Amino acid sequence: MAVRRVVPNIQSEAVQESREFYGLLGFEEVMNHGWIMTLASPSAPAAQVSVMTSDKTAPVTPDMSVEVDDVDAAYAVMRDSGAEIVHPLQDEEWGVRRFFVRDPSGRVVNVLGHR
Repeated sequence: MAVRRVVPNIQSEAVQESREFYGLLGFEEVMNHGWIMTLASPSAPAAQVSVMTSDKTAPVTPDMSVEVDDVDAAYAVMRDSGAEIVHPLQDEEWGVRRFFVRDPSGRVVNVLGHR
């Protein structure tokens, strides 16, 4: 299993203000589903930050997202380790397969793969 990217998720109702703020640093909007907006650097597209009002299908908003090349393998590793699965492995309508797991510091990590 390989990590493809790591994205901090900022929970906020100030979506427009965040777009403008991170735009000052050179970020541009690359995705917007209404409840989550992702901004990326045009010169380094994997450098991203997401702003979320809340998660569409999960009971909590994740603190960060980790995209992996094999989300099923990542789920098996986390489940077998005894880590707390906060949101079960599932396919989402926007094209990702994902689950949430709590890290040792209490942060919620959205582990995902694109289908």
